[in-house]
Amino acid sequence: KMSKVSEVVTKADIKPKSMHRAKIWSDDVENLYRFQQAGYRDEVEYKQVKQVDEVECWPETGFVKKLQRRDNTFYYYNRQRECEDKDVPKVKVYVY
Repeated sequence: KMSKVSEVVTKADIKPKSMHRAKIWSDDVENLYRFQQAGYRDEVEYKQVKQVDEVECWPETGFVKKLQRRDNTFYYYNRQRECEDKDVPKVKVYVY
């Protein structure tokens, strides 16, 4: 249940064409929030930097479970929603 971005990731050094702010919460916004908390733009950048094929997700919700920051420490996330309504406008949505 990962985003559409998963298929695009295989090419090296993909750059987004544009960016806008999230207006309402969704599963994709939740996962973007988690990537951005860990210091990445999105799933594409995370996979490029960390050289991984898969991101660990909760099977029940499809939300990101664990991310490794650039300094190699880990962020662990809950099964439930963590991005509160007040944080939704802070989430940047990139278009490829």
